[in-house]
This record gives sequence, structure tokens and C-alpha cells, in this order.
Amino acid sequence: MRVLLDTHTLLWWLLGDRRLPASVLAVLAQTGNSMTVSAASGWEIATKFRLGKLAVPRPLAEDLQTVTFQNGWIVLPVTMGHAQLAGLLKGNHKDPFDRMLAAQSLLENMPLVTNDPAFAEFQVNTLW
Repeated sequence: MRVLLDTHTLLWWLLGDRRLPASVLAVLAQTGNSMTVSAASGWEIATKFRLGKLAVPRPLAEDLQTVTFQNGWIVLPVTMGHAQLAGLLKGNHKDPFDRMLAAQSLLENMPLVTNDPAFAEFQVNTLW
């Protein structure tokens, strides 16, 4: 199964956060599953790190691509189609990172691994 990781899911997995439920840990650990990390997550982590709103190890903020490859995950670039859908999605949720992840999940037909209820507004298929 191909899944798209929400930024907090990615960080919690990499940092060993105990808030990840067993069901999510099982999906992430299953070798047959394809974990996908959006370039938007790299943008979000770097931005929040720079602004002092996210305390993570510097390599996560500066070289998430290498960390992603080391874990055997796939990087999903942002395409024009993703960008346009993110901008056109109906709803009041204004977070540009969430809107991009929602658009990518919808267009790529991948469930988003998240516990954020904001994605329900966009009718995104989620796992959690």
C-alpha cells in the first residue's frame, strides 16, 4: 500500500514519539508498504525550524531528503497540478502545508497518515 505521511507523522516516527498508535506503527513498519514524504513537508519543517517554531535536530531541517532516502521512503515533488488543487480546494482551512498534503493525497490516490481532523474538510482518505 502507498501512503503519504503527514508532517507530524513523519517527525513522530523519526523522533520515536510515543504518541504514534500501534496501528500506525504497524503500517509504517510493514515492509510491503510504500511510504511517501511530500516535498511540502520539507518546506514546512525547514520553515518552522528557521522561525524557531519547531525544535528538531538540524539534519531534519537541513537535509530531509537524505533522511528520507536513508529510510527507504519516496519523495513526492510538488507539481503544478498539486499546487492548483491545493489553491482551489474548498474549505476554510488556511494552512498552506495542509492544503498541499490534502491535494497530493487526493491526486495521487494515497491515504494520508495523520491524526489531524482538519483533513476531513477536504474529504481526504486518512489512516489513523
